[in-house]
Amino acid sequence: MQSSNIPTTTSGPAAQATGPGPGPADRAARRAVTVFPLLVVAAGALGLASPGMFTGYGPWVPYLLGVVMFCMGLTMSLEDFRGVARRPWVVLLGLVAHYVIMPGLGWLIAHLLHLSPALAAGVILVGCAPSGTASNVVTYLARGDVALSVSVATVSTVLAPLLTPPLTLLLAGQYLPVDAGSMVTDILKTVLLPVLGGLVVRLVAGRRIERVLGAMPWLSSLAIAVIVAVVVAGSAGALKSAALTVLVAVVLHNGCGLALGYGCGRLARLGRPASRAMAFEVGMQNSGLAASLATAHFTPLAALPAAVFSVWHNVSGALVAAWMARRAPERRGTADA
Repeated sequence: MQSSNIPTTTSGPAAQATGPGPGPADRAARRAVTVFPLLVVAAGALGLASPGMFTGYGPWVPYLLGVVMFCMGLTMSLEDFRGVARRPWVVLLGLVAHYVIMPGLGWLIAHLLHLSPALAAGVILVGCAPSGTASNVVTYLARGDVALSVSVATVSTVLAPLLTPPLTLLLAGQYLPVDAGSMVTDILKTVLLPVLGGLVVRLVAGRRIERVLGAMPWLSSLAIAVIVAVVVAGSAGALKSAALTVLVAVVLHNGCGLALGYGCGRLARLGRPASRAMAFEVGMQNSGLAASLATAHFTPLAALPAAVFSVWHNVSGALVAAWMARRAPERRGTADA
């Protein structure tokens, strides 16, 4: 259940189920997907109404993101990486689709809507971010292929230092200066190292760490909510005039990403469960990372698309998952085996 990030893992009940049921794992997943957007909306509203409360907290954003990514690492296991080895070409397809479709859509939407340089760079940066880990839980609720979802999210996160900065430079460099080298360093510090740290702690602590895994989604959600509040407070004045434009851009970006991701899966004849996973792995982004990078490398206004995306993609993901869950998934084909 992540960024926007709500950590989950293939080692839990969600990965073992073929679809949502009445068990405690399903109830917990639905509760988190429902509560998280409400928590982020409340945080954003507080940042907008009382921006002075969050003055000077901008430097906290990377550390808060580090907490989110550490929680993600704690929920991972070696089984997640073995899943990549079992279906490498399917995971590669998801990875390529994610890092081609979403950055391209971000650039296209910024161009079509004639966004200001700061907003354009922010929308593109969201598109260049790795998969949002809430996609795992949403895939589970949609009765999709959770193992594939976790594999694509894991690989896209690990490769983010290599892919996000050059893509941002290529597509957003025409709007604002982009220091790709510094961005690589920031992603390593705030994403990759915390994830690896969490994974190491999980491996060393073994079963003892499982006692606290249930608290990780809520700790992540709280950290993301604070990030959103700080980002919104930093550009509260500009938000009042740019809110509608940002919302339109985010809805288009997320909606087209979900549709094109699903379409890629169907064109590749992956079967319905894997195509559902592809939809959420393409359309849902690590907007917490995008907000952190935008705050550090651009302007507070450039971080607004990420803050709005953090709320919207969880709402849209839950709605799409509910719709998909009503349609019985096909039997797995050879690509899903």
